[in-house]
Amino acid sequence: MAYKLTLIPGDGIGPEVVQAAKRCVEATGIKIDWELALAGADAWEKYGDLLPKETLDSIKRNKIALKGPIITPVGTGFRSVNVAIRQSLDLFACVRPVKSYAGINTPFKDIDLVIIRENSEDLYAGIEFKEGEATTNQLIATLENLQPKKIKPDSGISIKPISRSASRRIVEFAFEYALKNRRKKVTCVHKANIMKFTDGLFLEVAREVSTKYADRIIFEDVIVDNLAMQLVKQPQNFDCLVLPNLYGDIISDLAAGLIGGLGVAAGANIGEGIAVFEAVHGAAPKYAGKNKVNPTAMILSAVLMLRYIGEEKAAERLERAISLVLAEGKFVTYDLKPHRDDPTAVGTSQMADAIIDKLKSLG
Repeated sequence: MAYKLTLIPGDGIGPEVVQAAKRCVEATGIKIDWELALAGADAWEKYGDLLPKETLDSIKRNKIALKGPIITPVGTGFRSVNVAIRQSLDLFACVRPVKSYAGINTPFKDIDLVIIRENSEDLYAGIEFKEGEATTNQLIATLENLQPKKIKPDSGISIKPISRSASRRIVEFAFEYALKNRRKKVTCVHKANIMKFTDGLFLEVAREVSTKYADRIIFEDVIVDNLAMQLVKQPQNFDCLVLPNLYGDIISDLAAGLIGGLGVAAGANIGEGIAVFEAVHGAAPKYAGKNKVNPTAMILSAVLMLRYIGEEKAAERLERAISLVLAEGKFVTYDLKPHRDDPTAVGTSQMADAIIDKLKSLG
C-alpha cells in the first residue's frame, strides 16, 4: 500500500530541489501517492492566496508534507508563508539535525547534534505595532504607566510571549526525541540573565521537566551568546539543543555553517500527528530553472520524512547514498566543489541521478 503525502514544490529553486528529493525517495522503493499542493507564488496566481485553504486541508488530510522553500520579503510585504504553515497547523517543534559529511569543505569535523526549536511563540508570534500608529502610541502610554522605563515615541514594538505550556511541550519533545534517538544530553538555551520573565520561564520549565529524565538524560543550560561562542570552539560538546523560537532560528543557521552551509541542512516541523519536512535554505529565485543548486538539504529532509513514517531502512540507505556521493565529490554541484568555478560541477538533477545510482548499488 502506498503512503498518501502532500507535495508542495514552493518558489524559486523549490520545484527543482523538490523534484530531486521526490525522485530519490521513489528510488528507495517506498510507494508514495503524492498529492500536489501549492503555496507561494504559484498559489497566488491560481488562488489569489499565498497559502490557500486547499493546501492546508491537504496537509491536514495526509498528515505529512514535503515542502520546497518559499520566498519571504525582507522588511516589507507579506509575512512568512513558512511561519503561517507552522502556526496554522500547530507545528510546534522545529527539528534541524546538524551532521558532518565527508567531502564537504569545512574546518569542523565529527559534528553530530540536533537543534530543537520552539515554533509557536516568542517574537515569531507576530504581535507587532508599527511606529507612529495610534495603537502603538496607546501601547507606549500604557506600558509607561505600568512600569518606570520610558519608551521613545518613535518606536516600533514587538511583543515576545513565552508561555509555560508551550515551553513544557517543546522541552518534553526534546527529551523524548533524545531518548528515541539515543542522545545523551539536552541543553536548554536561553537569555534568562536578562529576560527573567520570558527566557527565565523557559529555563524554569526546562529544569522542572529535566527531573523526570535525570536517570537517563544529562541536562544542562547555557546562555545563548555563550553558546554561539562554544559552538565555534567545541561543537562536539553538544548533543540536543532546545531553544525558544528566535534563538533556534539564529543558532540553527550558525550550526549549519559548521557543516558546510544551508545547502546541507535538513529540517522538519512537527506537531501532534502532523509534520512538514523542508530544507532550511531559502528559495534563491535568481537560480530558479537553471539546474544549478545543491539538492542535498532537500533530499536529507526527505530522509527525515522517511524516518518519521517508520521507513528506517529506506532512510538509512538514502542517507548512505547521499554521504557516498558527497565523499566522492565527483557528481556534486558547484558549491560542493573545492572551487566554485570548477567545470566538473554537475547540476541539480545530475546530482540526484548520482545519488539514485548509489542507492541502486547499495541494493
